Amino acid sequence: MAKYSVEFKLKIVQEYLKGDIGYHALAHKYGIPDKKRIQFWVAKYRVIGEKGLQRSRKNETYSFQFKLHAVELYLSTEMSYQDLALQLKLKSDGILVNWVR
Repeated sequence: MAKYSVEFKLKIVQEYLKGDIGYHALAHKYGIPDKKRIQFWVAKYRVIGEKGLQRSRKNETYSFQFKLHAVELYLSTEMSYQDLALQLKLKSDGILVNWVR
């Protein structure tokens, strides 16, 4: 079971988008250990919409060429893991971190 439900993530994203509270304060308010998690939810929501907050039940497999392309993009640009993961439509930036390692 996912640690955070889609409804919970959506509530936090919408609260952030109202503009009255920041990432750090939201993390503290809801007991989320790292504000970066909320930043990623907001970014995915902006790019994909509510579907971006849903947990994928499908295990994605990526070809070696795709992984190599992703690593080369990361190493040759100024993009963050999070931004590149969003651009490539990866389910998390942690996947990209592992590939780069």
